[in-house]
Amino acid sequence: MTAALATHRLRNLAVCTLLCTVIALSGCVYRIDIQQGNFLEAKDIDRVTVGMTRLQVKSLLGTPMVADPFESWRWDYVYYFKRGRWRKPEQTHFIVYFEEDKVTRVDRSGRPAVTKPDTIPS
Repeated sequence: MTAALATHRLRNLAVCTLLCTVIALSGCVYRIDIQQGNFLEAKDIDRVTVGMTRLQVKSLLGTPMVADPFESWRWDYVYYFKRGRWRKPEQTHFIVYFEEDKVTRVDRSGRPAVTKPDTIPS
């Protein structure tokens, strides 16, 4: 009976050790940084003014992330950056409104809080 009890305890110890190891290693999974959209620096956003043409805006800010063919009067520049696993993502949304191919209004409500993220892939 004593040998059976020792074997049972040894098996329980092995199972607990294995379970603890699996749980500890599951937290070691690497999560890549996710960057999507148009990163716009504050100085570039400030350069967009009423009266600019679409071509001028595109050369300054690049192609918009969202250019809806059904709403050609609006360009949306969206940016999303998530670093690693636990950090809150950085999200910005900048909108340029056009009328007759000229900027009529700019919505800076989603203006970037920082001038540049730590890393920008090429």
